[in-house]
Amino acid sequence: MFVLCGFTLSNYYNKVKLALLEKGVTFTEELVPSGKKSALVLEASPLGKVPFIRTEHGTLCESQVIMDYIEARYPTPSLMPADPWQAGKVRELITFIDLHLELVARELYPKAFFGGELSEANVDRLRKLLTKNIAGFKRLARFAPFVAGDEFTQADCAAFASLPIVAMATRIVYGEDLLAAGGIDWKAYSKLVGERPSAQRVTADRKADQERAAAEKAG
Repeated sequence: MFVLCGFTLSNYYNKVKLALLEKGVTFTEELVPSGKKSALVLEASPLGKVPFIRTEHGTLCESQVIMDYIEARYPTPSLMPADPWQAGKVRELITFIDLHLELVARELYPKAFFGGELSEANVDRLRKLLTKNIAGFKRLARFAPFVAGDEFTQADCAAFASLPIVAMATRIVYGEDLLAAGGIDWKAYSKLVGERPSAQRVTADRKADQERAAAEKAG
């Protein structure tokens, strides 16, 4: 029993889904919309965040915690280097992607995608912070051809799921893709990873749900 709970428009959901597909884990998906705070959801994810998983042992939340559990439970094929130092470098990259890029850019999402407001002071603050953090990420990332080197790792699950949305949000708010401006060729990278069957499945499912949601809104 392995159930991935959340929705396909969540980059963190797709990060975990990509890892499961890469490892060939048999799992089912349970739709949990954004912001759903039912007692059942809060029992599994105390802050009502997605994704979370249901297993025969119970529930588990927080995407990177889930990723580490998946790696320990399904070690083959590995998405983490065996060498402790190299594994540490992969986790370093994940931290930069999740916390220093995506979490900062997330403050732009209400303005970029939902018609929300953001003060000019915050817009300027976030641009400066993202510019600094993107430069830091560029110093760490190898793209040779994958984020951490020549092997596909958990860092690629995070990068493939989050880099495009960071780029899109900055382009909408600032009129400029700050990732590209910072020297990150994320489009070529996403095209490379996007050729993997796992990434194609994640992308197809996300697009199908986007189209379904648009049709429901229009109808």
